[in-house]
Amino acid sequence: MNSRANQLKAFDRLLTIMDELREQCPWDKKQTMETLRHLTIEETYELGDAILDNDLEEVKKELGDVLLHIVFYSKIGSETKDFDIADVCNSICEKLISRHPHIYSDVKVENEDDVKRNWENLKLKEGKTSVLEGVPNSLPALVKANRIQEKVAGVGFDWEESNQVWEKVEEELSEFKAEVAKGDANSMESEFGDVMFSMVNYARFLNINPENALERTNKKFSKRFKYLEEKAKELNKPLKDMTLAEMDVFWEEAKLL
Repeated sequence: MNSRANQLKAFDRLLTIMDELREQCPWDKKQTMETLRHLTIEETYELGDAILDNDLEEVKKELGDVLLHIVFYSKIGSETKDFDIADVCNSICEKLISRHPHIYSDVKVENEDDVKRNWENLKLKEGKTSVLEGVPNSLPALVKANRIQEKVAGVGFDWEESNQVWEKVEEELSEFKAEVAKGDANSMESEFGDVMFSMVNYARFLNINPENALERTNKKFSKRFKYLEEKAKELNKPLKDMTLAEMDVFWEEAKLL
């Protein structure tokens, strides 16, 4: 692995290249924080895909893309004299030191849960009016549900045992089934949301990340369906002309791959 000196040298190289691109490249010169925003989100999702695929070479590349965006925003901030990369680094350093008094002060903690509780309480002392302020509005609903539950658990608003959470899941499922029987669309949607929220909560108690779990299932399903499509193509038979029984044969084969 690279020494600290080589790491700093590489980072300085990136900063130099960013300066050059901002001065000389027509595309880079035009970019603003607003035009970069959607690209940053895309790069973050690509990093997430690489992590789920356990493709460490791709993780390295995608981390570089995300780092480039951080440097890019910092460069724009320096041009408007609002902040630069040093301010960005120092800001997170100060936050980390402040949020880890058990490392940088004399606060004692027993476990990870103590650390999380301290973290949320410290944020409230910093002026936040709610522990939920740190949950971005634009997060996908599944990720947001998980983060909301993590946040409130951090200040002690949580179930004591996982079996209590499962009982809540069963309760919500029962209420959902009752609304399905009535056939009211709005009520069904509301109760279905409650089922999902309670399942996310149960996953948290099992140390399962629900977003990762669902995305793994998406990938698994897509892989198997593509196998089915390939087999249908080999038979020169459109999927719409195949029976479910015929498709199920290839589906079972795909599950063995």
